[in-house]
Amino acid sequence: MADPQAPDRDVVTATDHGAARVITLDRPEARNAIDLPTRRRLAAELRRAAGDPGVRAIVLTGAGGTFSAGGDVRSMEGAGPDEVKARLAPLHEAVQTIATCATPVIAAVEGAAAGLGVSLAAVCDHVVAAEDARFVAGFGKVGLVPDGGLLWTLPRRVGMGRAKEMLVFGRTVPAPRAYEIGLADSLVPSGTALEAALELAGEAAVLAPLSVAAAKRLLARPGDDLGRLLEAEGEAQAALFGTADFAEGRAAFAERRPPRFEGR
Repeated sequence: MADPQAPDRDVVTATDHGAARVITLDRPEARNAIDLPTRRRLAAELRRAAGDPGVRAIVLTGAGGTFSAGGDVRSMEGAGPDEVKARLAPLHEAVQTIATCATPVIAAVEGAAAGLGVSLAAVCDHVVAAEDARFVAGFGKVGLVPDGGLLWTLPRRVGMGRAKEMLVFGRTVPAPRAYEIGLADSLVPSGTALEAALELAGEAAVLAPLSVAAAKRLLARPGDDLGRLLEAEGEAQAALFGTADFAEGRAAFAERRPPRFEGR
């Protein structure tokens, strides 16, 4: 009998569209609720995409017109402390990968992003939301604390007061409001979020990957004061000056042609 918690179930799919890899939460019958196998598979697919030099952008989305209903509450019954930690480990790996990997990660949100779905969207570098999408972090309605790094990412996106509206008072935020406050970065017609995300991924794919990686790495250091950030910036810039991509960028600029970056 197959193990229902096996990490290799086809609950997350990955497909390439040019230099972009689309990673899809694929449990439409459960509104893409994220159980333990899904967490494991998502972490593995993100790790694989982040380590592939041919992937210049990652798009995270959900199947069946829903981004994700969040953590699979039905699979949490009877979980003790050890089981809770086991559930969080692959989730934390996925969140860390999105936040710190060299590759731009774009969320394409249709329908609902609830609970952990909000966490996964908020940690992405760019959130494309359909006009009828909605975001709700209803952890308080099930008696849990927000997880997936949402207590870190959401205030940085929308400010502390607006974060508390969602995390303390459990308010649902429709997509136009999410765009207004910075939870969503692009607002597009219903049914076109993935298309718009792929278009943005195409824009990211032509940039110098080492430059993008350095920018993401420095942006992931929000605790630094200006002095430490400037020191890290100097080290990164000095390293980039010696790359083939910078030489190609200079040559393309002088020759007035599009650059052809190779990530070296």
